[in-house]
Amino acid sequence: MNIGTEQRQDLIQTLNSFKNKKVLIIGDVGLDEYVMGDVRRISPEAPVPVVEVTEEDKRLGLAANVAQNVSSLGGIPLMVGVVGRDVGATTLQEICHKANVSWDYMVHSERRPTTRKMRIMTGPHHIVRVDYEMRKYLSPETEAKVIHRINEVIGQADVVILQDYNKGVISQNLVKQTVEISKKHGKKLLVDPTRANPGEFYYGVDLIKPNYEESVALSGLKFDELRENPNKVLEVGRALQKKTGAKEVVLTRGKEGMTIFSGDKVDQVPTFARKVFDVTGAGDTVIAAISLGVAAQLPLVKSCTIANFAAGVVVGKVGCVPCEIPELKEYIQTAHGG
Repeated sequence: MNIGTEQRQDLIQTLNSFKNKKVLIIGDVGLDEYVMGDVRRISPEAPVPVVEVTEEDKRLGLAANVAQNVSSLGGIPLMVGVVGRDVGATTLQEICHKANVSWDYMVHSERRPTTRKMRIMTGPHHIVRVDYEMRKYLSPETEAKVIHRINEVIGQADVVILQDYNKGVISQNLVKQTVEISKKHGKKLLVDPTRANPGEFYYGVDLIKPNYEESVALSGLKFDELRENPNKVLEVGRALQKKTGAKEVVLTRGKEGMTIFSGDKVDQVPTFARKVFDVTGAGDTVIAAISLGVAAQLPLVKSCTIANFAAGVVVGKVGCVPCEIPELKEYIQTAHGG
């Protein structure tokens, strides 16, 4: 698949169709914290590096990063997730406000902390990551509140995403309920899955977007065999279509690009990454771009091509950062690939 000058210009013009499309994102939200500094010595207390802090940063993480990518690409994110009643939730709400991510449909829980991931770094190198989280399913009462929020807001949305990071918001019952609510309202339902669940867990969705390792786990096929024979990618995609009932599977494969299954048709989209500093959040950018393409009723291959360009932008940066329209336009014009 070659990307010529005319096709690049067409993709840039197509980005206008993302404007004001509403995407409902349901899933695990979190706060990403970065503590950055210099390492010049080893601690006298233990054989560990001492980080002399020079900078701290707080960013939207998990499903909140998907939401801010929807916003930065011109869409309107509507986010349903669960946070605690703590300083993490307060900080997350403040950053959401700055990123034009709606907080109106969030659910607060007295029993769970807000998910936070603190990364301590020197330059691009991670020293350690500290997680504050509760990785278990919601109580029936809290899940009922989430489902109520979905019912409350789904009529506004052009498309729906289930964003599963295996933190507990996305249960099989929540998937089932969201499938039913989406069908009732005529909304297309996408899922960004976790490899912790079998493919049947997501039965009834319209599109599933796993990476290669996730796809193998979801399919139930043997990973070692598939790694030795990449040609079996087709077998994995077909198995996922069958297990999830999804007509469309977007299988992301790193430097190999994407393999796209749509009904009986299979397409390939190349990668467009010039340099890779950090792949954190790249999948979030991809699902955000695909969802906006679906909302704009673009052909799936075209949506995925734009998504791969957007991923090429964010992997050149450190941490979870949104892809902005001006830099995406420039990248589509100049990036090699295809």
